[in-house]
Amino acid sequence: MGLLKGKTAVITGGTTGIGLATAKRFVEEGAYVFITGRRQAELDAAVKEIGEDYVTGVQGDVSKAEDLDRLYAAVTAGGRRLDVVFANAAIIDVARIGDITEQHLDTQLDIDFKGVVFTVQKALPLLNDGGSIILNSSNTPRQSEPPSR
Repeated sequence: MGLLKGKTAVITGGTTGIGLATAKRFVEEGAYVFITGRRQAELDAAVKEIGEDYVTGVQGDVSKAEDLDRLYAAVTAGGRRLDVVFANAAIIDVARIGDITEQHLDTQLDIDFKGVVFTVQKALPLLNDGGSIILNSSNTPRQSEPPSR
């Protein structure tokens, strides 16, 4: 098909699930992709699965500014600019309202909100005119039974 031939994309959370599937599809369409993931072993496996000639894996956590800086430094070091930013990294850590702690909320907001904002903000200087920014979010599936009280 080649809809993304010659394009470059960044995909956060690219080691599993929607992020990995998107990275594979972008490569099928001709893009070169940079993926992130917090766990090096999963990142290495994803790079191998996608195809080492078509992807660069950059270990990092989107809640940490220095990790995002390292991601975009890798893009620049590769002599590339961006055509697509797919902000996909997120966590889903469900807890009952009585069990939520300040640390729980800080972690959730750092990744799911601040991570998205800074992923996009730090990409802007590298984004080509006409580039695309895709924000992806999902939620937990509906439970078949209500939780016990």
